[in-house]
Amino acid sequence: MLAESIVTAVKEGIDRDRLVERATELVRVPSPTRNAGPVADRFAAILTSDGFEVERVDADWPESPAVVTRLDSGRAGRTLQFNGHLDTVHLPFVEPSVRDDILRGSGASDMKGGVAAFVEAMCVLRETAVLDAGSVLMTAHDHHEGPWGDKRQLKALIRDGYVGDAVLLPEYLAGVLPLRGRGMGIFRVVVTCLGEPIHEVLRPTDLPNVVAAAARITDRLYQLAEDLKARSPGPGVDTVFVGQLEAGEIYNQAPVEAQLAGTRRWTIPGSGDEAIEEVESIVEDAAQSYGVSVSFTATRQGEAFEIDEGDAFVEAFQTAHTASTGRALPVGEKPFLDDGNLFLAHAGIPAITHGPDAHGAHTMDEWVPVDELVRVAEVYALTAISFCGEA
Repeated sequence: MLAESIVTAVKEGIDRDRLVERATELVRVPSPTRNAGPVADRFAAILTSDGFEVERVDADWPESPAVVTRLDSGRAGRTLQFNGHLDTVHLPFVEPSVRDDILRGSGASDMKGGVAAFVEAMCVLRETAVLDAGSVLMTAHDHHEGPWGDKRQLKALIRDGYVGDAVLLPEYLAGVLPLRGRGMGIFRVVVTCLGEPIHEVLRPTDLPNVVAAAARITDRLYQLAEDLKARSPGPGVDTVFVGQLEAGEIYNQAPVEAQLAGTRRWTIPGSGDEAIEEVESIVEDAAQSYGVSVSFTATRQGEAFEIDEGDAFVEAFQTAHTASTGRALPVGEKPFLDDGNLFLAHAGIPAITHGPDAHGAHTMDEWVPVDELVRVAEVYALTAISFCGEA
């Protein structure tokens, strides 16, 4: 249990205006995946201006060196890592705005608002001197959003030892404590045939129909999706999803190429290879009778995981959340895949995803209430106090 005086010090120490200013500064800099260098530079400047010593680490992506800083209490204890990505999905850029206590703009919810809350939490911990043991490590990087990024920068940071004893991630998940989550792979199928695109009425009778083949593949994959509902062991559900299906340049052209892309998610840790191989087998089988060629590629984004509810980090987080909000969070599943999956698989440390109740991620209408940024900054600071002070 956290002392009331400590909780009060943290709550009163949050500088709302400073937090909004920092979040707005980050949103103002466009940062599509693989091109987050300018916002990483701006983030480093923010930390430096706030009095933190900053380290820039190439981490296998020198185009946008990762940003690292630390806050050390000077006394022995655990290290809590704050980790966030600075890149955004590839959509038209939306300038930041703050109206009616809501921050809008590209990356506001995913996850520049949450990263700014990390900075505010560290400022409060330093200014109030309530972190009486241990340390906080903050890392921020590019190469998160797929399919443009391949997670190489975070993997390199983990490989090179930039890892705490546990990690918090500020993704937009506020109402549940996700102690289990699915692994995910992104797949792409390209269906081709010999020949050139041609007007439908001039189409040779022996020209293979790539559209029909792609449609058949999609239909078979959605049959698999229904099968997975029955096969999944629970409590989560395995899924396969097709979100893109493209062919032709105009409505009455017979194309010679079609593409489809989607995701395969699995609930059992270690079953990713089998899950993706099943998709590839179905794709190849479905296309056999159409006289087309098929190319199948897949990238693993992360592995399924499960965290023990009795883990010391889970208990520390729940203590902090209760102190900040008056209630513990219900335990549940993480609906999406994030960098926590990588920390669990590659670093072997517990990873908790908890961020503001933000909206519009992966759209052009991202927004987050300022009250939520303040709330999570409190939770982050209190989690550090609760976790780092335990040996």
